[in-house]
Amino acid sequence: MDSISVDLIYGLPKQTFNGFKQTLASIIAAKPDRIALYHYAHMPTRIKAQALINESELPTSAEKLKLLGLSINTLVDAGYQHIGMDHFALPDDPLCQSLAQDTLHRNFQGYSTHGDCDIIGMGISAISQVAGCYSQNHKQLKDYQTTISNGQLAVERGYSLSDDDRLRAEIIQQLMCRHILVFDYFERMYSIMFTSYFASELNALAAMAQDQLLTIDNETIKVTEKGRLMLRNIAMVFDLYLQNDNPANRELRFSKVL
Repeated sequence: MDSISVDLIYGLPKQTFNGFKQTLASIIAAKPDRIALYHYAHMPTRIKAQALINESELPTSAEKLKLLGLSINTLVDAGYQHIGMDHFALPDDPLCQSLAQDTLHRNFQGYSTHGDCDIIGMGISAISQVAGCYSQNHKQLKDYQTTISNGQLAVERGYSLSDDDRLRAEIIQQLMCRHILVFDYFERMYSIMFTSYFASELNALAAMAQDQLLTIDNETIKVTEKGRLMLRNIAMVFDLYLQNDNPANRELRFSKVL
């Protein structure tokens, strides 16, 4: 094995600060090359088995933020580098080298050293990303088996990115991987006036600037150290699909950030 990665989840039912502290100590002792730290997604309307969970036993948002802070501080003190959002790696790991060289990339699987590569999803519900298109395989075993048996691709649905999709995807990439947006770059690459094209988004980010999550001037948006904890929220401002989605539907389909 060239590299070992461990996934950790915080925000689970009955999870406590001291209990998770012990978990972190055990993981650090094993010294994996990479650690991914994910927030538990509680969506009982979509995942029926979660309806059995007593929601009163879930940590509060304040408790989950405390767990996140504990995790970041503990892992960094142990020698791991915080790559961004939910990923940590030892200094000699390729992820750290890619971050230093500004070649870090993020896809729906997490941070990666392979930017703009085609991704082929194998199996039920797997997602593929090929040549500017996203596709997802059938989610039900029967449908998946039937299409495969008929010699067809098991794709249930797909979407081809528009020019605006590509623009917004690159903005989100820059925020998540480099923590800075330089307006001039996007104006040259996409023939837009950034402050006009994203006037509503810049207005929405003003409140985050007041909370010192980022800074905005006439040329750049820079995410602060404090803001790196809320990168998802910052990036979501540029997601047009979330903006246009009905809030009630959004709550059913997406987990809370905290």
